[in-house]
Amino acid sequence: MLSNRLKNITPSYTIGISKRVAEMKADGIRIIDMSIGEPAFDIPKASKAKGISAFESGYTHYDLVPGLLPLRKAIAEKLANENGVHYDASEIVVSSGAKQAITNALLAALNPGDEVIIPAPYWTSYPEMVKLCGGAPVIVQTDASSDYKITEAHLKAHFTSKTKMLILNNPSNPTGNIYTRDELLSIADFCVQNRIWILSDEIYESLVYDTKFVSVASLSEQAKSIVFLVNGLSKSAAMTGLRIGYTAAPAPVAKYLSVIQGHLVSHPSTVSQWAAVGALTEGQDEMKERRDVYKKRRDIIYDKLCTIKGLSVQKPEGAFYFFLDMSPYKQKFPFSEHYSVELCDTLLNQEHIAAVPGIAFGKDDFIRLSYAGDLNDMLEGLDILKVFLEKYL
Repeated sequence: MLSNRLKNITPSYTIGISKRVAEMKADGIRIIDMSIGEPAFDIPKASKAKGISAFESGYTHYDLVPGLLPLRKAIAEKLANENGVHYDASEIVVSSGAKQAITNALLAALNPGDEVIIPAPYWTSYPEMVKLCGGAPVIVQTDASSDYKITEAHLKAHFTSKTKMLILNNPSNPTGNIYTRDELLSIADFCVQNRIWILSDEIYESLVYDTKFVSVASLSEQAKSIVFLVNGLSKSAAMTGLRIGYTAAPAPVAKYLSVIQGHLVSHPSTVSQWAAVGALTEGQDEMKERRDVYKKRRDIIYDKLCTIKGLSVQKPEGAFYFFLDMSPYKQKFPFSEHYSVELCDTLLNQEHIAAVPGIAFGKDDFIRLSYAGDLNDMLEGLDILKVFLEKYL
């Protein structure tokens, strides 16, 4: 009696792991959690003040579907000043998290059966979101030769008459890799020539450590015309529970995104939106300080990981994850249907360390570790991981 689309939807691995971790903690088991992609920081002080003020001022009623005008103006100013891409406030649609912004874009762009190219490793929800919106995910495997990034050659090899969209995650979850300007130019030129939408998920763009982030929409007006630029405040301002994401798109497209959102949820929480105004207008210094903290954590953890025998470690340029190739230990580890699932299950059950299996991101030989949590806990966890892995060499 239920929809046929449910037969092809895979539950979220990350949410499943979080549930198990919560259950084990409730049983009194101490878990070193390196699975969750959630900042351990509180929201910026200015965000909290704006949210409290919104409650006290009675800003708890319906407002405009695409979002509060002061917030959309602040987002447009942020994109211009930080990313070099210019949008009018009317081209911004604020949503209940970046997930909803992505869903709105997929609903606006896809007809049943349209193909969406998704480079692997990918964020775990992309293929499922495409399927829920009637599209067909086309998974393109990348490897170390391209730093696990998609290239024009990949696009040419997988382009068909049904190709409608490319999902580009920059910086990447799970690898932390960042696309250079030249890499983006090559991708954008191909997509412009072949009339392919680019959904550019830039949720981690504020967490870039050694290079300058380039938004694909900033490359040219032609590129901007085919881009759904998605971002939000969950990672930069630790506003995960407040659920504020947004899409920037050409005016005619933004109009339809607003229509879709109006029928689905009206608009995000007005109080959350005012908290976002605080983050963007008064909380930037605090957010930059946190980026510096993440960079220091990355460097410390990278050095620690490099001491583990057999492990080849790629230093992430952004986000707050390490995506670790576990294939050197595979031959000695008991094999099941999904190696990374068995490995992570063993780590959780035996060593009380939570990591995300690489199969969640389309790469079964890998696991993902987050360094968004407490540094001392993570260092302790890596000591345990080192002893555990070196047994299998």
